[in-house]
This record gives sequence, C-alpha cells and structure tokens, in this order.
Amino acid sequence: MERRDFLKQSSLASSLFFVPSFVKAFENVAIETLGFKKLVIIQLSGGNDGLNTIVPYTNDIYYKSRPSLALPKQTLLKVTDEIGFNSNMAPLKNLFDKGYLTIINNVGYPNPDRSHFRATDIWHTASDSNEYLSTGWLGRYIEKYGKMPYSGIELDDSLSLIMKGEFINGIATKNPSVLFRNIQTPYFEKVLHHQSDVHLSEHNLGYLYKTMVEAKSSAKYIYETTKTFQSTFDYPNNPFGKQLKTTAEFINSNLDTKVYYASMGGFDTHAVQENKQNKLLQTYSEAIAMFVQDLEKNNTFKDTLILTFSEFGRRVKENAAKGTDHGAANNVFIIGKNLKSPGFYNDAPNLTNLDSNGDIKYTIDFRTIYASILENWLNANHSTILNKSFDTLSFI
Repeated sequence: MERRDFLKQSSLASSLFFVPSFVKAFENVAIETLGFKKLVIIQLSGGNDGLNTIVPYTNDIYYKSRPSLALPKQTLLKVTDEIGFNSNMAPLKNLFDKGYLTIINNVGYPNPDRSHFRATDIWHTASDSNEYLSTGWLGRYIEKYGKMPYSGIELDDSLSLIMKGEFINGIATKNPSVLFRNIQTPYFEKVLHHQSDVHLSEHNLGYLYKTMVEAKSSAKYIYETTKTFQSTFDYPNNPFGKQLKTTAEFINSNLDTKVYYASMGGFDTHAVQENKQNKLLQTYSEAIAMFVQDLEKNNTFKDTLILTFSEFGRRVKENAAKGTDHGAANNVFIIGKNLKSPGFYNDAPNLTNLDSNGDIKYTIDFRTIYASILENWLNANHSTILNKSFDTLSFI
C-alpha cells in the first residue's frame, strides 16, 4: 500500500488511535530553510460584507440596493471623497492613516463558488473553481521551504486544509503549554519507548513513528521558546483577541515560524446583519490594532505581513431579512510597516456592472496576491507553490 493511501485510510493517520489531534502527517524532509520574514493569514469566515466594511458613500446604487442596510454618510470614517470605513473600524482606519494598510478591491477568481466549504477550500488550496486539491498553499510552502512542523502554526486545536502538505504539515495549537503537556502523556511516551528497528523499517509504521518523534520535538521547542516571553498588552478578551495575543508571543519570542493562520467566524449575515457585522468588525479592528502595537513595541512589525481575506463577499442587494446573501468578489486587507502601495490599490467595485447573480465582478485574482507575497515577501518561487504562474502585484 502506498503511504498516501495508508495515511488516508488508517485510524492512526486520522489521529483516532494514539496520535494526538494536533498531529498530522509531517516529517523533516525540507531541503531549504525559510526566510526571515513572517506572514500572518487571517480569515473572516462566513463571507464578510465588503460593501458595508469599506463603504462607497457617494454611490446612489449602494443606497438604492440597501434601503435598510446602507450606512449613513455622516456615520462613516471618510478617507476619500467617495470612500469611508465602517464607523466600528476606527482602529483599522488609524492604521490606514499611518500608511500601514493596503486595501485591494474586487478580489476573486473565475466562476466563483458560493458554498462556504468549497469557496474556503479554493482560497486555502489556491485552486481553480473546478479543481480539487488535497494540499493547502501554505502547506506546500512549508513542505518546500520549511524544516520542521512549527514552520507553520495555526492558532486552533485542529489543522485546516490551508496548512496541509502532501508529506509534511504545519502544526495546530492555541496554547503551547497544553500542546507540550499532551505530548508528554504516559501513553504517548510508552508508544515511543517501545518502537523497534522492525517498526522503523516498516514503510508505514516507520513513517508514523517518525511523525510522533517530530511532534514531540516541535511541542518541546515551541513550549521552551515561547515560555520566556509574555505579552504585556491588554488584548480584547475574546477568542480572536486571544489568538492574536498568542501569535504575537510566538513572533516576539523569536520562534522560528514563518507562516501563521488564524480565523474569526460569524460573518454569514443572512439576517439582521447590521448589528452583527458591526460588532464583528469592531472586534477584528481592535484586536488587529493591538497586535500591531505589540509587534511594533518589540521591533517585529517591520518583518511581519498580515493578510486578511474572506471566502467571498455578499450580494449588492439586501434581502428581505435585512441581511445579505452569498456573493463573489470582495476586498482584501494587507497590513505591514513598509508597504509600497498603502491606501487603495485599485478602484472601488463597479456597481453598474455586476454579474448575472447581482454580485461584484472580480478584477484581481486572489492567487496573484499569494504569488506576490511568495515572491516579494517570503522569497519563494510562487509557481512551484501555486502549481502555475501568475502575475505579481506591487503592494510590497
């Protein structure tokens, strides 16, 4: 049996037997080391409404399409004569004013999918809409350029597709102390202690034993490196704020991790959207601003790039439940210290030229953003990670 088939079928590989839930298939097979810079990916899960995030307040179509949801001009945080931030995003607007934020409008891909699960898979794998991949683009990056599982960390208890490679994955943890304690359990130690040359020479068992050894080594390294640094900043007391605080502690402790992934849910606002989205945008903005302050104080912001995306936007027209339904193209936020193109990278959505579903058309393929980050930030060959070549953009 091939190793890949064994891993898919075996209860060992699915972590149901003795491999802990945060351990997936990874091994130390990389031939190159990662670069010095760090990348933090944040997903606003559920499909954030971009039009009520960055608002075209002089566009009559926006107000006609949203008689209940359109945000009044006088409430917005205006940044141009046509565009304003949602008023709950003052901390993010401050980053914009400092030149730390690039907003890329109309980001999407051909033939968009409006299923949460499929659209997320497309963004996580960097696939075409009719292409199904079993590895994530960060997982492939870790596999090609990483040297240990902690080269990529997801701030969660389980690993998403974005962090999975073919033979080596990132690692998932929200708490390095818990990760370390779990790997020290007597049963885990007993299994490792009873490995033999016969086990190690057997194709599949040898792979799993090596996986467990790497997991133990990674857990110890993360715990011992990060326990020496504790953030002094007062992050928002919510799950997203805690994710970013832990990420800052990882980065500021000089952990040798180059890609991080975090997510914030709740953006599927089909009904009574306004209050729900406003609270979510406030939570996001406050946590991001604190995260940037934390990194700046510790002189690590200059080497950290933050990308925020959502798997799709929302329809231009509001629905009967005072919400919005699944859409297509959306805005993407790039946050960093020395951006080449701070502000708005391209034109706002054209509300007079929508697709047949009443959705915003994409003008920038999301994979060109990935390609730009890989080439210009992570110093990686983007075509080997994305499986094809794309144009690159000049925001970094």
